Amino acid sequence: MTAKHHNITALVTGANGYIASWLVKYLLEQEFTVHATVRDKTNQNKVSHLQTLINEYPGKLTLFNADLFNNGDFDEAMEGCELVFHTASPFIIRGLNDPQTELIDPALKGTRNVLESANRIHSVKRIILTSSVVAIYGDYVDMQSTEQGVFTEAHWNTTSSVGHQPYSYSKTLAEQEAIKIHEAQSRWDMVTVNPGLVLGPSLAKASDSTSLSTMLELMDGTLRTGAPDLRFPLVDVRDVAIAHINAATTEKALGRHILVAGSQSMLEMANIIRKKYGSKYGVPRWQVPKPIVWLVGPFMGITRDFVANNVSHAIEFDNQRAKKELSVQFRPIAETVLDHADQIISDGLV
Repeated sequence: MTAKHHNITALVTGANGYIASWLVKYLLEQEFTVHATVRDKTNQNKVSHLQTLINEYPGKLTLFNADLFNNGDFDEAMEGCELVFHTASPFIIRGLNDPQTELIDPALKGTRNVLESANRIHSVKRIILTSSVVAIYGDYVDMQSTEQGVFTEAHWNTTSSVGHQPYSYSKTLAEQEAIKIHEAQSRWDMVTVNPGLVLGPSLAKASDSTSLSTMLELMDGTLRTGAPDLRFPLVDVRDVAIAHINAATTEKALGRHILVAGSQSMLEMANIIRKKYGSKYGVPRWQVPKPIVWLVGPFMGITRDFVANNVSHAIEFDNQRAKKELSVQFRPIAETVLDHADQIISDGLV
């Protein structure tokens, strides 16, 4: 990360987010000028860590207010930017009443608004889109119908819907919409990154990270009686941020890139934490048999469909493309998990 780009201006949408905050920091370290959009730049709770970066890099970082729902809101922030990192994603609400209105429409609308701004702002040359591996698969069981028994960039999620895995469905539709808008013009190109479950330290408080719930469940005693046999495709937040920059600065990069360091079960993650901290936290020691998870799932907010199609199923991804095209060197999963656990402890969350 030694390259210097002091004459390039980049826009980061949703800049106070978990991945985006690291992205902003690394862009500044590489001497980019950064325009950053947030919902409300006066909300100190949400932007104080960006304020720190403004003080650290005078004149290099500017905050703008922009709302995914408002067409034209991104024009001002995008003016003069060569690169657009679109990381902003609609806020996911637990206990969805109406997935179409609360999740799918905003995902599509946000993507359209940002990309339509790019069509108007002539400085834009490349868009780096933050998608997800859930735009590649719907349920773990889908892997059984892949040719090589592993998910690649060629696969698309075809099994999610408004009624089943609506979040995954929204990410799939948003990425497909972006491709459609990209293909309808010829001025800017687009590179997509598809991270797995993102873990690792947050530049804001640990509690702001979306992946916090999984780590907290491992450490706060929720799963003391045992963890379901559920594997996660994991990646470090810092590697994801670096991959975004490499996607922006590698001229030949195109299309999708899976960002997954490897897959681990909840118990394997728990064992990493226990190895360092012993039994100090309520870390699970054993796996709960699938029939029991199936039985109690609905009481814990997990559908039996989800249990049947995901628990005790393998999940593997081919990450060669990110390694070769984007020169990503994935850090060891144990380092990621422990750095995240350390922050949870130092923030007093367990």
